[in-house]
Amino acid sequence: MMTVPASQIAELRAFNRAYTRRIGLLHDRLDGSPFALAEARVLYELAHLREPIASEIAAALDVDRGQLSRILKRFERHGLISRRPSAAHAKQKLLTLTAAGRRAFHDLNRATNASVDGFLAGLTPGSRIGLIEAAGTMTRLLEGDAAKATRSHVLRPPRVGDLGWVVHRQAVLYAEEYGWDWTYESLAAEILAAFVRNFDAAREQAWIADMNGAIVGSIFLVATADSSVAKLRLLYVEPSARGSGIGRALVDACIERARAIGYRTLELWTNSVLVSARRIYEAAGFRLKQEEPHHSFGKSLVGQVWTLALEPS
Repeated sequence: MMTVPASQIAELRAFNRAYTRRIGLLHDRLDGSPFALAEARVLYELAHLREPIASEIAAALDVDRGQLSRILKRFERHGLISRRPSAAHAKQKLLTLTAAGRRAFHDLNRATNASVDGFLAGLTPGSRIGLIEAAGTMTRLLEGDAAKATRSHVLRPPRVGDLGWVVHRQAVLYAEEYGWDWTYESLAAEILAAFVRNFDAAREQAWIADMNGAIVGSIFLVATADSSVAKLRLLYVEPSARGSGIGRALVDACIERARAIGYRTLELWTNSVLVSARRIYEAAGFRLKQEEPHHSFGKSLVGQVWTLALEPS
């Protein structure tokens, strides 16, 4: 019995077919080289690991050790690798690319880069960016939590198209996670439209969290009619980037900028169901000021106003 919708299975299988066909994974040799895909992956590991043993390569690639042994023997016959006993364990052999092996890797790497370059060059700039962002998202999701600790992010100003993406992603995520309807998209769009229309660089700022070229979060510092009060608005973090400290980094950036500008109070409005966001706010020193039930976005919710008293910087 399948545990996910058949449409999702079909979509991922369609991607697999398109991807393997487009980059030639079904060919006997990769990018016109003398190597099959598995051999090319082993060659890559040998070029990037410092004198690995066979078990380390097998673990890195999750490959059958018998298959790996056959590949390594073939490499040795063709003079691409050398082996020497490990000082720590005499039965283990340290593997090193020979000069011929390094040349083979260099030629393969250059051919693969040229192949990818030709593919990307054939796309429009917008399609290219979309593909790279999607590839980054898939890599992060497939790597899972183990990769979160090693991933880095930057907080940058918005670029053209970013604000529309923020509205889209927040609306989609709140629909998926909380069942909110499309009226939330109208609220987010109105907030950002007003932010752009009335933007005051001396009193306001926006941050986009960027991880390897993909947008993974946002936050906005918005001025109010009261020159001593600013609002924190539209904080969100992509599910694939949660747990990596990005939410806290966004909130901290907003607080520090508000303090530097000279605001005395930072205020935000949220809903009680957004538990993860509320935890970040509480940890940053925000205190609940008031709450009130309301029916919005197709749901009965409890709206909350949180405030933070800012000490001068």
